[in-house]
Amino acid sequence: MTIEKNYNRRTEKDYNIFRTAFYMFFLLTVVYPVTKLMYNVKIEGRENLPKSSHVIYAGNHVSYIDPPLISLAAWKNIAYMAKQELFHDDDKLLRFLVHILGAFAVNREKPEIATFKTVKSIFNTSWALGIFPQGKIIKEPVISNVHKGFILFAKKFQADIVPVGVCGFDGYAKKLFEKHITVKIGKPISYTLDEDEIIREWARQICEFTGFENRIEDCLKEEAIV
Repeated sequence: MTIEKNYNRRTEKDYNIFRTAFYMFFLLTVVYPVTKLMYNVKIEGRENLPKSSHVIYAGNHVSYIDPPLISLAAWKNIAYMAKQELFHDDDKLLRFLVHILGAFAVNREKPEIATFKTVKSIFNTSWALGIFPQGKIIKEPVISNVHKGFILFAKKFQADIVPVGVCGFDGYAKKLFEKHITVKIGKPISYTLDEDEIIREWARQICEFTGFENRIEDCLKEEAIV
């Protein structure tokens, strides 16, 4: 059986009460104590959180711990769009967590209609959608190339976008209180805005939070030329 058949297509039943309860239990008993003790994590901007789960949480991507950090900050069940390779990873624990916590596989080279069906299923539940617009982990402190897929989903399903900045990550912690990370939640961006305006506003807020260099205009100019 292929990875697409296993993890590309998820239905409402996959986001049932048992997975929902386990997700929150995992945040409370694992993510919170580990991030607090190892990364001294701080959360800012919770007043910006929308009451509805019908939103897309879009963060910068600096490490593998970004998804749990964003879920902890929002304190919500968030189903993340993940690259297919994670479901084949040699680390069995990582594979298990990616699956059990509701992520779904995406073929970045050839997106499928199943992806849209899965997103629709997510929005039919109490879960929110999580996407990293940069598409992969970016170590350089720059926001430039951004994939527009998250905008497509926002407009298709009329879901506002909540920018989330993971700030201060400079490597994985190996001992208590070694690192310091702040997760900043931005003001929701309306799906009704023009595509380029959504990208500009997302990049602006993320760069304001993280101090990263904003090169999004160069990216937009290149796309316009092409």
